Amino acid sequence: MIQVFKSTAALSKEAVEIFVQSAQEAVQENGRFTVALTGGSSPEQLYKLLAQAPYRELVPWDKTYVFWGDERWVNLTDDRSNAKMAFDTLLHHVPISKSHIFPMYGEQAPEDFALVYEKRLQNHFGGAAPRFDLVLLGMGDDGHTASLFPGTAVLQEKEQMVQAYYLEPQSMYRITLTAPCINQAKKIVFMTYGEKKAKALREVLEGERNPEQYPAQLIQPTQGETLWLVDEAAASLLKDKVSE
Repeated sequence: MIQVFKSTAALSKEAVEIFVQSAQEAVQENGRFTVALTGGSSPEQLYKLLAQAPYRELVPWDKTYVFWGDERWVNLTDDRSNAKMAFDTLLHHVPISKSHIFPMYGEQAPEDFALVYEKRLQNHFGGAAPRFDLVLLGMGDDGHTASLFPGTAVLQEKEQMVQAYYLEPQSMYRITLTAPCINQAKKIVFMTYGEKKAKALREVLEGERNPEQYPAQLIQPTQGETLWLVDEAAASLLKDKVSE
């Protein structure tokens, strides 16, 4: 489903309401809420809203468990860290236990930590395949999502839930949930805005299938729901859209 908003503020408000509803429903059904956060600029307004009244009081933080969809392999104090941004804008401002927060960074080599993180997910989900209640995602103007970048080997992964690899164009390691892991989620929400995203968004949603070039096409859950929250600039080239 695609929803188009006149402003990023309206888009972010809808994302907050989805977050709150997902959290409340998950706790009512299963006693806990497990979410994978995203980085980049897209979720900052969402996180800041969640940290404020009235939304802050509507989320059952004591039953919320936070993971990440991907990360740059940098220290948690580095400004490039997705986790640092989430801590600064949200997690330091809400009553969530540190034992419920699982950043994608450790002392091991990145490839070894990917195995640790996958084990962490398996333990959290009782040995079953990870099924997040909510996965938040952005999309780059090249069509990547999480750290699933065009032309990378991770796009072919079918079994591993977490992978780390060296991304040559950025001269750094990235760690990411794989497409099979993300696709098991109950709800996936893309937040995409800005004119620079328009071409990639059109190709991902309405173009021929080519996930090697537009990896966001890989995100197609079989038993879950995908929502695209986009602004008018990002949606400018789409034919099929629902305005809010």
